[in-house]
Amino acid sequence: MARLSRDFYNGDTVETARALLGKCLVRVRNSETLACRITETEAYIGRCDKACHAYNYRKTERTSTLFLAPGHAYIYFIYGMYHCLNFVAEPEGEPAAVLIRGGEPLAGTDTMWRLRYGDKPVTPYRKKHFLDGPGKLCMALDLTTRENRLDLVEGDTLYVCDTPADAGLPCPPPVGERICAGPRIGVDYAQEARDFPWRFWLEKEADT
Repeated sequence: MARLSRDFYNGDTVETARALLGKCLVRVRNSETLACRITETEAYIGRCDKACHAYNYRKTERTSTLFLAPGHAYIYFIYGMYHCLNFVAEPEGEPAAVLIRGGEPLAGTDTMWRLRYGDKPVTPYRKKHFLDGPGKLCMALDLTTRENRLDLVEGDTLYVCDTPADAGLPCPPPVGERICAGPRIGVDYAQEARDFPWRFWLEKEADT
């Protein structure tokens, strides 16, 4: 089974956020494989980014995860409701990470649906908004602060592969897509950093 190496996460965080689009995120839960294709990300860089929890190298009990070696999971709890999954990037000691904002289901969809919606029936609205937000994604993958600091490179609970085939999963049919970029969401407090075009997402191209 091939997974992304430590070197993949060790480069520039903005480039890593862009490069993660289309990659296969795998979560092994109770011996079942849950997987989704990453479709939206955001970059956060502590040394220069007022939207980053570790801006100006602020190190606390929560942000200490951001100072780990690249390729670790940084999972935090916000608004008393949601968990958010991030991948630590750049060399150890440089607090930076990529927030995983959205995905498309690849495997374990029934379990992810139950974790996300309980016994609620499938509707077009729920299907459309299944994994289109960081809190929704963590809920569907049953990721909480328990999984904070997991090693994405050497562990078997949470990791990322280049393609579903690298995780032993079938690949969906290819579709035409383009990469879009724009300001991040929910960081209006971050002064000039609120305008950094560090959010990336995949947008399907219209059929011609």
